[in-house]
Amino acid sequence: MQAADPDFAARVRGSFERQAAMRTLGATLESVEQGRVVVAMSHREEFTQQHGFLHAGMLSAALDSACGYAAFSLMPADAAVLTIEFKINLLAPARGPRFRFEGQVVKPGRTISVVDGRAFELGADGASPKLIATMVATVMSVSGRGGIHH
Repeated sequence: MQAADPDFAARVRGSFERQAAMRTLGATLESVEQGRVVVAMSHREEFTQQHGFLHAGMLSAALDSACGYAAFSLMPADAAVLTIEFKINLLAPARGPRFRFEGQVVKPGRTISVVDGRAFELGADGASPKLIATMVATVMSVSGRGGIHH
């Protein structure tokens, strides 16, 4: 897959830094490639559900961002990105202590792209990643709409 914008990585990083939601979750952008993005996050008690696992909503938010930014990396420089729809499968409790969220474009399009997401739980040593969730996201490229900026 070829990025439409040669400065895609800087554009993705700049947009991610403006996301208050990811900043609140303590999520960081680990890597940006053409059509692939990895987001990292640590387990934090304030984002857990009643059993102490990372809440599905928090996991979904981070995985949605990884998928959206994977698609965004292939969009033109003047485009903005919005998620249209996603489906998530929660495969195992998200215990932590660290998480990795990967988005990989499956079908890039001029307006609509389809992205696969995978969430992994990492042990304290960072080794032996365990798949805890999968996502399929449909993402839209937006240009020339007031109030929606890249």
